[in-house]
Amino acid sequence: MSAARDNLLKEIESDARETAGLTGRRSFAPRVMEALAGVPRHEFVRPGDRDNAYLNRARPIGDGQTISQPLIVALMTDLLDLEPDHRVLEIGTGSGYQTAVLSLLAGEVYTVETISRLSGTAKDRLNRLGYERIRFNVGDGHLGWPEKAPFDAVIVTAAAEEIPDALVTQLKPGGRMMIPVGPPAGSQSLILATKARSGAVDQRSVLPVAFVPLVRG
Repeated sequence: MSAARDNLLKEIESDARETAGLTGRRSFAPRVMEALAGVPRHEFVRPGDRDNAYLNRARPIGDGQTISQPLIVALMTDLLDLEPDHRVLEIGTGSGYQTAVLSLLAGEVYTVETISRLSGTAKDRLNRLGYERIRFNVGDGHLGWPEKAPFDAVIVTAAAEEIPDALVTQLKPGGRMMIPVGPPAGSQSLILATKARSGAVDQRSVLPVAFVPLVRG
């Protein structure tokens, strides 16, 4: 697995250089790459997919959901500019892979999943693997987690047709949000939304993407 993981990291570094004209980042922060190197992706895929865990592509995890492509995980994480004391809201726990990466970079991670089975399985897995400072909730991702707001960063791992107002409200002034936006069967864009101290939100399209839809709870 270590050789496959090393090859994946080299591929991500190469892809970062090739997409820099779109993303604005020719390389990802060392902390982000170290977090990706430290998370055993084979623990977050289905048993039959373990041989393919370190391929740079999304994989199904059941219930119509996927574990995101590692390049996209790295890019979305990097663009959040996380600090060790940040509080992060994740919408779409899925298998818990992105959650694990976030937990190595931020102070606290609050993760919301609509599908209770996925949330429970991810919680058990992350606890077993020793990841800490993660809080889990089952609910509608469009609504965020208002009781735990505000957050320094928000990351959404499913495509919304528009950015939910509740997530903007729960983002701190000065905070950053990564979210894929677009219809389920149409063109989607990965959006970086930054919230000014005044509360105004600036949106920048980063990259064309294809995500599963953000469903209502």
